[in-house]
Amino acid sequence: MRSGDRPGLQNRRAAGFPVTGGFDPHSLPPHRTVCSRLSNERLRRAGAMQYAFGMSSRRLPAGDRELIQIVDAALADASRRAGEWLACRPGCTQCCVGVFAIHQLDAVRLQQGMASLEKADPQRARRIRERARASVERMSAEFPGNAETGVLDEGPESEPRFEEFANDEPCPVLDPDTGLCDLYQARPMTCRTFGPPVQSDGGLGVCELCFHGATDEQIAACEMVADPEDLESKLLAKLEKAGGVRGRTVVAFCVK
Repeated sequence: MRSGDRPGLQNRRAAGFPVTGGFDPHSLPPHRTVCSRLSNERLRRAGAMQYAFGMSSRRLPAGDRELIQIVDAALADASRRAGEWLACRPGCTQCCVGVFAIHQLDAVRLQQGMASLEKADPQRARRIRERARASVERMSAEFPGNAETGVLDEGPESEPRFEEFANDEPCPVLDPDTGLCDLYQARPMTCRTFGPPVQSDGGLGVCELCFHGATDEQIAACEMVADPEDLESKLLAKLEKAGGVRGRTVVAFCVK
């Protein structure tokens, strides 16, 4: 599932030093050119490390627990109304294959979930990180954004690129042996709202495995209104203002 209705992307490409004043880097002696390349590589790595540290050191806004309770209650209510039309069951992994964009609230929740899991079950946490690093390596060559920080590009031209990107890539938090989410309590909002009918820019959408045989009216009667007061956007703005890290990313970069 794509989350194109999420807050706008922020292009956070690593900063470099532009060549100005007619300077030609090819005029440098070979050893100077190599040093220049090494310096730029160190700068890129330092930027990625600084970004990763910023993500891991952030705290969720005070209202995030309330947001989770609101969304989970809305899911429970929609699931009750949907009954057997909702095919979601433990082990169903249809929505766990194909990357989707998440915002910074989701990213911090995942980071905190990993920190808790590393204390409770370090071996399971290690397996998640191994899967995440392998996933990042597979995605890096065609990543539609900054492949070091994992922040997606923004702008209308970036959306088509993302729509065609990594649609067969499994979520690294999915345990391939059990078919269960290893960070279920810390899962992103997209995961918390997938299945029941939810309004988006394209209208009322449902999982293709659900609501077989239901009429449009019956589907509409099961609509999930996840966040009627738009608390999520307010908390996201507060987090980004306090933490300085902006833009959307994908799960693998948050848990590697």
